[in-house]
Amino acid sequence: MLHEKVVAARAEQNTDTRQAEYVLRAGVEGTINQALDVTGLRQARYRGLPRISLQHAYSVAAINVTRLDAHWSEGPRRPRASRLTRLAHQLAACPSVVAITGTASS
Repeated sequence: MLHEKVVAARAEQNTDTRQAEYVLRAGVEGTINQALDVTGLRQARYRGLPRISLQHAYSVAAINVTRLDAHWSEGPRRPRASRLTRLAHQLAACPSVVAITGTASS
């Protein structure tokens, strides 16, 4: 019974609809993580809904200013590449690297 549910859940995760939903969620998760890291929104500084709402508004404004500054000073960032991908690009660009087998690549 459990195995069938796991197989069905994995099959659903591989559908195009699920992938599109996850792309949206990944963007939101990044924004939430940035809000928590930059502004410390995990705990409110004040008590009372009006003050907390004002703190959230200021925090959102701070995140937007931070993002605008990063965009204007650096331009849009490229997606990060893993260390393995960077190593593969370096090895492909350097023809004199000796392969693992001990033969020189040409």
